[in-house]
Amino acid sequence: MFAMRHHILLGLMMALALVLPVQAGEAEDLREYVDKNTQRLVDQLNEERGLYERDPEAFYRSMDQALTDFVDFRRIAARVMGRYARQTTPDQRDEFVAKFKRSLFDSYAQALVNADDFEIQVKEATINPQNEGRASVEMEVISASGDRYPVIYSMYRNSEGNWLMENVIVEGVNIGLAFRDRFSQEIEENRGQIQAVIDGWGDTVESLNLEQEVDNS
Repeated sequence: MFAMRHHILLGLMMALALVLPVQAGEAEDLREYVDKNTQRLVDQLNEERGLYERDPEAFYRSMDQALTDFVDFRRIAARVMGRYARQTTPDQRDEFVAKFKRSLFDSYAQALVNADDFEIQVKEATINPQNEGRASVEMEVISASGDRYPVIYSMYRNSEGNWLMENVIVEGVNIGLAFRDRFSQEIEENRGQIQAVIDGWGDTVESLNLEQEVDNS
């Protein structure tokens, strides 16, 4: 199976958030903006491959700076915790956000190190007709061998009018839901000990077989 499955695809999808506009008007404007910046993203991927290998901590700092204003990590992490978020302290929520973000950056790092040649085609952006504060962007990651992997970004417009990514769907698999299901499973296995789940979240993500989720979809 092509090497961009599992963590590699997830890392590339997260990286794609770099091309989302801080503000977007109509759907076509959003699509054109993403499409125009795709090559810039590919160039950055190639450049940061070396940064990760030379200085992983510098790579993480770079990713944090680049993605924080484009991906709503706190919103995504809260959804992953689901109803258990109400049982946590503010410090625990902050700690989980940090752990969750680091786990995604680790996936991104694997994408940089292991990805073969690829291209990205942005297909369509759609504003939700029932809610103009919601939108989706459809795209494909195309491997060197011609395999195509459909990706959908779920986005929302915050109170400041900025578009932020809040979820990703890969080949029909809702990544946010897969993480939430795994969090609930870990809560059960740790007998409700939320701190234990937070402490082990990095290992949990590493062991989560998203490729199997995709194959079973």
